[in-house]
Amino acid sequence: MPSPTLRLRDILQLRFSPLFAGLPARTLEGISPHSPWKRLAKVAGYAAVRLVGNVFRPIRNAEDLHGKVWLYVVSQNNYEALHFLRESLSDTVLVAGQSKQIGRYNQQVNRLSLRRKLLYYGQFPVALLGLWKTEGRLAWRFFDLVFNAIGYYEVYRRALRHYRPRAVIFANDHNDDARALLLACRAEGVPTAYVQHASVSTSFPPLGFDLSLLEGQDALDKYRQCGPVWGRVDLVGMPKADAFLAQKNQQPTVQCVGIAINLLDETPAVFEAVTYLLREFPALRFTFRPHPGDQRDFTSLRQQHPTLRVSDARQESVFEFLQQQDALVAADTSTHLEAILLNVASIYYRFGTHAGTDDYYGYVAHGLVPRAHSLPELGALLRTYQQHKPLDLYQRAAYYNATLGTPDEGHSQQRAVRLLREWLGDYPSALRSEG
Repeated sequence: MPSPTLRLRDILQLRFSPLFAGLPARTLEGISPHSPWKRLAKVAGYAAVRLVGNVFRPIRNAEDLHGKVWLYVVSQNNYEALHFLRESLSDTVLVAGQSKQIGRYNQQVNRLSLRRKLLYYGQFPVALLGLWKTEGRLAWRFFDLVFNAIGYYEVYRRALRHYRPRAVIFANDHNDDARALLLACRAEGVPTAYVQHASVSTSFPPLGFDLSLLEGQDALDKYRQCGPVWGRVDLVGMPKADAFLAQKNQQPTVQCVGIAINLLDETPAVFEAVTYLLREFPALRFTFRPHPGDQRDFTSLRQQHPTLRVSDARQESVFEFLQQQDALVAADTSTHLEAILLNVASIYYRFGTHAGTDDYYGYVAHGLVPRAHSLPELGALLRTYQQHKPLDLYQRAAYYNATLGTPDEGHSQQRAVRLLREWLGDYPSALRSEG
């Protein structure tokens, strides 16, 4: 059985990658502060609010979790990616960790108790020392993240033994708690499946599920670069896009433009780009959409530009947002792919100078979207689309969405359900088999 140090190394794979360590200081500051004293304060806060707080917070789930198929979610996006299975597969329940924030769906998921997580923190000094030997200075730089990850594996193993789920289906393969549950499932012999919910990166951990339903060849090619591919893989397209693929944008010119930003984008560069676009294109309607996890205050931006509309990513899904746009401007986000699938013209433009994640998903390299290196280039591309927007842009996405242009286009959910149902047929419920 792997030592706690080796398990934590596996759980925290992405945190110890050069890509993560090289994120902009502002972005890292919100995840793991640069100052060791601030990291220590974060650890103390986590211990008081989460670890001790969970002990006094009872779990009262609306559904019975015993013998069910768990749909494990770690975010609002995960919920939206897996919810269709809740409607189509019998004996499924949506599950999250005790205090995990699932956005607007917080009250709609069942919770796994993390009360006993507190019991395993005696591992921390030895685990940190072991990680120091394998990861060097990164272990100390991210000791707060190591602290947070302690105990997930053990608590989840206990939950699996208690509830004996028939299988666990994931939409995330790299977050700490999702990785811990995956390892716990392997140890307890619980079957696992994965439904891709967004574009993937070659920095992700190796694909390690019994069944993986990927969107297209792009994802499979990238996972093969991450390491050996475990289990069976099927390409099913993008289930969450099904309801929207029949409503592709047919506007021959651009009139409405979305500006989507993420946590890596630098605030001054965002302000500069928005100001430039609104000044240069007074006839266009612009909608600004920060990432749902972005805590920055953009009130002054809206005050400077009263005509700028705002999309609240916590309340409006990405496809609902894109349905109102003819073009998109964004940097490293899978929203580019979602836009192209709806025939929305999309332009890659970096809001800032950080190069560590340049063309993170390879959209520019594979010809999915054009790139603007400067604001004048961005303006030139947008003017071209303002005069004429092709109606066949979506065909570029075939490498990313396996069902595009096939009889299964718009039916990825049915395809995924069929494959999962067949796969689950090989794993009868432990509770039923005992009966």
